[in-house]
Amino acid sequence: MNDPVKSELNICVLTVSDTRTGDTDKSGKVLVDLLTDAGHKLADKRIVPDDIYQLRAQVSQWIADRDVDVVLITGGTGMTGRDSTPEALSPLFDRQIEGFGELFRYLSYREIGTSTIQSRTVAGLANSTLVFCLPGSTGACRTAWNGILKDQLDVTHRPCNFVTQFPRFDEH
Repeated sequence: MNDPVKSELNICVLTVSDTRTGDTDKSGKVLVDLLTDAGHKLADKRIVPDDIYQLRAQVSQWIADRDVDVVLITGGTGMTGRDSTPEALSPLFDRQIEGFGELFRYLSYREIGTSTIQSRTVAGLANSTLVFCLPGSTGACRTAWNGILKDQLDVTHRPCNFVTQFPRFDEH
């Protein structure tokens, strides 16, 4: 590709669940399929229990890796007592992407109505790595990817996209 900005991003996928396994992780598989179909590279994929410190440890490892561009997390954004993804990861953000959760809930509202209010979807920039925390359902992962992430992680998307917004991506 002649574009000076790397269009293939290295993306890690983390499923937050106390019950999922590699065989039963449908949301993680959906995200892997969507990102690879879009031409990105799966850098790593893990399943971590819904535990604040295990979540922080795994994501901290990825955001410390200069080769990781994006981390997609599925699960742990609901309202139950074990859902702790926003609390675990928000402290790692250097900047929050305020509009991500708002736009996700708008898109989700059109699909599932007012139930979307229970989604505590968040995103941010942590050590020059984009981190997106998505709900655990396959439908929500598709909504976030198709409605937001697919375009924002595409260097050709105009008028702007995340790939060209951050200095680290300009290095590639």
